[in-house]
Amino acid sequence: MEAKPVSASSAEFTHLVLPQDTNALGTIFGGRIMEWTDIAAAVVASRHCRQVAVTASMDALHFISPIRLGDIVVLKASVNYTHRTSMEIGVRIESENPVTGERCHTASAYLTFVALDEAGKPSQVPEVVPENAEEKRRFHEGQRRRQERIEWKSRFRAKGA
Repeated sequence: MEAKPVSASSAEFTHLVLPQDTNALGTIFGGRIMEWTDIAAAVVASRHCRQVAVTASMDALHFISPIRLGDIVVLKASVNYTHRTSMEIGVRIESENPVTGERCHTASAYLTFVALDEAGKPSQVPEVVPENAEEKRRFHEGQRRRQERIEWKSRFRAKGA
């Protein structure tokens, strides 16, 4: 299986925040951002492995600043790290003021996807090849987060949950 550069599957999605996306305070529903984040990550995962890929987990999603009605939301997604059958997809969420063009980092998330074959079994994915310093940093951080997820899962199972 041939390795792929990060750029082969990276994607950027743009949404306008409409009234149905907002709560009573005029800020976006957190669930809407989670939905858009999962979709952006799913597209990137599928592009990378060229097969069905399902969400296995989403690490903590912290909202740094509010996104308001009328703002433009930009989601930038890319593969950070790959392991045998899984991929970590990083998504950076920014809001853009449509009048000034000013952008603000509003949230980030890391999602793990697993590739599945026709029988629904985990399937091998291509390695990701980081090409620049930023991609290499994200690759190593993704490697560290994978180890942390494994340790968390082990502790969780040990507690009998």
